[in-house]
Amino acid sequence: ACEKGAQWENALHLLDLMGEARALADTISNNAAISACEKSNRWEQSLAILTYMADDRIAPNIISWNAAVSACASDGRWQEAQHLLASMKGAKITPDVVSYSAFLSALEKSARWEHALAVLKAMFAAKVAPNKISYSAALSACEKCGQWLPALQLLRRMDELKVTPDEICFSAAIGACEK
Repeated sequence: ACEKGAQWENALHLLDLMGEARALADTISNNAAISACEKSNRWEQSLAILTYMADDRIAPNIISWNAAVSACASDGRWQEAQHLLASMKGAKITPDVVSYSAFLSALEKSARWEHALAVLKAMFAAKVAPNKISYSAALSACEKCGQWLPALQLLRRMDELKVTPDEICFSAAIGACEK
């Protein structure tokens, strides 16, 4: 419930109460708290919960990591998101399309269009197929910097890969042409 309402303070308080009551906080309860922090743009708290999980021998899963990457993305914290992506591999968690798309969102918010294009290439190298959300974030990064040619090339690539662009993708490409 706290996750849906972005009640990050209540979620953290409930995690503390679980510890005081000697109830074991598991991966699911920690994931909900990370997500509540993400929805409230509290990336630092998301990372703290992820660290706490490791310290408390609770294995973060792909959902834990993705929620933390998304929390960093919500504030444009691309370097932290990039570090989390690298840490996932060290924790033997394979980043998926959600992981990469969240990282791309952080790059978009930071107007790092060249990095976004490099991440799309890295996704193919990792055998993770970018989806509409991945491309949308990369297109929006191009838009912010007026990079119309890469934006048009991304739209062409989407067509080649049978990824159907939506209004957001087209609007970002048009916006890139406008600048």
